[in-house]
Formats: sequence, structure tokens, C-alpha cells
Amino acid sequence: MGRAFEYRKATKMKRWGNMSRVFTKLGKQLTIAARAGADPATNPALRAIIQNAKAENMPKDNIERAIKRAVEKDQSDYKEMVYEGYGPYGVAFIIETATDNPTRTVANIRSYFNKYNGSLGTSGSVEFMFDHKCVFKIKTKDGVDIEELELELIDYGVEEIFQEDDLIIVYGAFESFGDIQKYLEDAGFEIVGANFDRIPTGELKTLLPEQVAELNKLIEKFHDDDDVQNIFHNMSAED
Repeated sequence: MGRAFEYRKATKMKRWGNMSRVFTKLGKQLTIAARAGADPATNPALRAIIQNAKAENMPKDNIERAIKRAVEKDQSDYKEMVYEGYGPYGVAFIIETATDNPTRTVANIRSYFNKYNGSLGTSGSVEFMFDHKCVFKIKTKDGVDIEELELELIDYGVEEIFQEDDLIIVYGAFESFGDIQKYLEDAGFEIVGANFDRIPTGELKTLLPEQVAELNKLIEKFHDDDDVQNIFHNMSAED
């Protein structure tokens, strides 16, 4: 197994928490993606987020409203902003946000870091410590050989494939998202999740239990902020 598998095994992927928080974040993602076209048939990114929303049991009406906001003149002008910094004990963080008020968002992110003995960094201060990848979760099919599928997908930018229960996890280059998605759809695979991940390139930081507990408080503060979409770090475990 490769780096993506080891990272996934060594870290626990925290869910967003309560349902309203999930829907708020997905709604922003849908609105942003729909700016490139409100028809999922011709907009691969929107199609993928709709799949994610359905996997989270987001009501159809909520999905349609979020897409509609993208074509309304009075919509909130969400911007995707990425912040970098360090938490306590030298743990590196990348925080992806979607916000209609970057001034508010950066102030909040800075305050969270400061409260827990961390610091907000400048652009590029920790990004080099992570590889940006796309990741798909697809349902396995009878007769599918993982090794053969991986060989087939190499030409489309896939770097690693492994199985988790009844799902196949596919990791590829960030810029290969559209090519991989098209192949999987054309090959009849059911995509149940499609996202982007940032995988630490160096050794994950192993901390003492009390240190992990302190880091988790910072992570929860980020999760509780409606502007925050994704949180990535290089700590080896969250509990």
C-alpha cells in the first residue's frame, strides 16, 4: 500500500457533526460549483458534489435551492479561501473555507489559532508539506480486480487504489479529477463520494494523549465555524 492508504489508516476522518452543519457546508459547495454551469450533466464538479450531498441524505429541495442561488443576482458572493498555520506542538494545518466575508473569516481563523497557542501563517507556509489529491469512493462490482483496475486507471492520473469494506478508494492527481470521474462513470461505477484531500508528505506527528486532546479542541473550533469547509493537518491521530 502507498502513502494515501497509510495516511488514511493513521488518521481518523472527522465528520462535520450535526446535520444542519453538514447541509450548510454542502450548500456553499453546491452554489460555488454551480457558477460554472447549473446543469450537472455538463458540470462534473457539480455532479460530484450532488453525489456527496445525496450520500449525506441532503433533501432534494435543499440541493436545488443551493444550485438556484448560483444563478440569482442577489446571491451571496462566496469566495474560496485557504489559510495555513501551526497549532500547538508544531502541528501544521491547512484550512479551506467558503466565505462571503473574508475579513470576518480570517479574523476568526486567527483567533482560533491564538486561543490554542498556535499561529496563522502566510500563504505557502505549510502548503509545501502536503500533496493535493483527488479522492473517489466507489462501490465495488462483481468481478472487479483491484490491481487490474489500478493499471487501467494509471493513464487517467490515478496513483493509488485500495479497498475498504464494500468500497473502492481511488486517489489521483489533483488536476486529474475530471478524467478520473469520467472514466468511472463511463465504466458504470457508482460514485458515492468525490472530494479533494491534502496528504502530508513527511512523517505524521505522534503526540501524547493530553496533547492530542488539546489539538482536538482547536480542530473542533474550526469545525464549528460555518465558513470552514475542510481541515487538514499532520497529526497522526485525533483521539
